Formats: sequence, structure tokens, C-alpha cells
Amino acid sequence: MNLADMLSYADIHDLSRIAGTYNCECNGHSKNELIQSILSTVGRKEIFERQVDDMTLEDIRFLNSLLFDQRGLFSLEELIARVQQSRFVKEPADEGWNPREVISRFKQRGWLFSGYSHQTRYLFQVPADLKRRFIAALGKQFEQKLQRTNEPGVYRDEQKLVAEDIRNVLLHLRGQEMMLTADHAMYKRNLQQLLEKMAVMEEPVGKTAWRFGYGRMFREYPNRFSFIYDYCYFHDYITEHNQVLALTAKGAEQADSGVREDPAEVYRFWLRLYKGPIPNIQSLVHWINHLAKSWVTVASMKEALGGLIRPFYYDTPDSIFDQRLLQMMMHLGLLRVGEDTGHGAVVQMTRMGSGIIEGTYIADEEQIVIPFDNP
Repeated sequence: MNLADMLSYADIHDLSRIAGTYNCECNGHSKNELIQSILSTVGRKEIFERQVDDMTLEDIRFLNSLLFDQRGLFSLEELIARVQQSRFVKEPADEGWNPREVISRFKQRGWLFSGYSHQTRYLFQVPADLKRRFIAALGKQFEQKLQRTNEPGVYRDEQKLVAEDIRNVLLHLRGQEMMLTADHAMYKRNLQQLLEKMAVMEEPVGKTAWRFGYGRMFREYPNRFSFIYDYCYFHDYITEHNQVLALTAKGAEQADSGVREDPAEVYRFWLRLYKGPIPNIQSLVHWINHLAKSWVTVASMKEALGGLIRPFYYDTPDSIFDQRLLQMMMHLGLLRVGEDTGHGAVVQMTRMGSGIIEGTYIADEEQIVIPFDNP
């Protein structure tokens, strides 16, 4: 529903609070006058954008968690959890901080409404037309920080290569089985042979202090191959039974069919796999798609979006943005990555990537939960 519809269902007490927030001058005893005055004031572009400009970074993070969520209805508990997630650093004064106050403030601005039916009275929603205006207003804020460039002389475009390498893994295992270590990892020699068959070369993982959180085998394998391996495992193409890596019947059928994986399905799996360490990955990808329709520097886009990225243990917002988002989006064929002589790394969405992102949604419950030990 749009703002006008939600205002019509709101009681006069809530309408008066919203009207007071916007300093509306009208008859406070007339529901119709209150609604018309609120719609007139909120409808003015300069007033709406000023409200958005005055938001704190934590409020923007909370709002951002709602904008690209297609469910529309949220329980109070969900909203409280999202407010808490938007507070990356705990301050000494946080003892008196109450996430309900943030939710109350959003209600007073007419940005959150309680449901009106018996089934939805304890749920909350953001007006659909305000969502579109928030995306436009925040997009304008982010756009002001961007540095646009011409097409670089050289760039990487890996469209369809990840599907090709999923098939390469299946074909490699079609006629053989591999012994695995006690940790269900391939022996180095076998791994090296398989990595050499990939369309995109990666080096085996060296001795590092920590690697976890981005898949079952992320600790053992390089980023892209780890993702491909987990894709095959979770789609029941491969099995690790009795420390032996082999194709399943489904995997053998897929290898023999010659059919390549659907890029949209591979993207969906990536969202599900990475959603644990990057809870707002879906909205971040939408913003990257929104901002990188033409060539843009990585540094300026990082400046625009970096405040939305929560650190994950030793993984900083910078490394998450560069390695977990942009690099993996390139491997998935969603993004081209180039080098500009004057501005460094630059990126642009592919047409396929924009189509996939705009047509894909995953709900929170679809997340793949990977157990791991804290470092």
C-alpha cells in the first residue's frame, strides 16, 4: 500500500503525531484535513530530501534493511533486531539506548505503519511509494560521491565462466574418485590439477591466520573455487562419503547432459551462502547495480556505500567490499572490472548482471547456515 492508503487506516492520534513532526498547519480534529496536510507536506521534494539528509548513519542502515525486502510486513521483534544490527559500534552511553525509540521515530515520520487488519495489527510496513522515494533520495546522496570514468582500455568480464567451471569440476570427477583428508579437503596435488583446468586460475590457499564464514570449504580452497565446490555440494552433484569425493547420480547426469548452470540460480546460491557474514548483501548488491550502470571508480563507490557494510570479525568493510562483493560479482558475470590510468580500479554492471539482480529475491529463511569456529 501507498502512504495515502496507510494514512487513511491510521487513527487520529497517530495522524496528529505525524502532522506535528512536519509542522503541518491544519485542523487537528479533522482526520481528512490531517491526511491531506501530511500528504501535501511529505509530497514536497525538498522537505522529503531534507528529512533523508538529516538521518544518522545508523538510521540509514536500518532503513536500508527494509527497502529491498519484498515481504513488506515485519514483526516488532524483526525490526528491533534490524535496529540492533545497524549499530556497528557499541558506545559507553549505550546502556540507555533503546531500539524501540528508533522504531517510534520512524512511525512519527510516517515511514512505518502498524497493520490495519486483525491479522496484521502487530506487524509493521513501509509505504510502497515511500520506498521508491527513499531509494531515489539515497541514490542521489550516494551519486554525489561517485567518480565516473570512460571505459578503460582493458577490463575483465567473466560472464558464463563460472557455469563453465562448475561443468569442468563435474567432468573432472566423471571418471574418477578422489581420496579426501580427515577434514574432507582435497589433497594438494589433486586440488592443483583441478585448479589448472579452471577457466579462471587461482592459487591454492596459503597458510593464513583465519579463513571462515563464506562457505563450507572456504578454509581450504581459494575464494572462487570454494564457491564452485560448495555449489556442487549443496546441489547434490558431489558427495564426500567415507572420505571419498565422487559424483552423485545427479552430478553424473548433469555432466553428461551438457547443460550449463543458470546464471540466475548461481547468483541466488551466492546470496544464500554469503548472507550469514553479510546480512544486508541483497541491498548492497542492489545499490551496486543502481550506481554502476556506467563505469565508476571502486574508491568512490566504496566511499558511498562503505558505511552500510558491517565488519565480520577480521574482515573489514574494505575487504568485504573488494573481495566478497565486487570480486565475486565479477566471477558471477554480474560486473566488469577494469583499471583506469588516472583513477585506479573501475567497475560497470553487465547487462546480464542488472537483469539477474533486478529479477531475483531471496528471503532470510533461505540463508545457508554454515557452522564455523570463531577465530
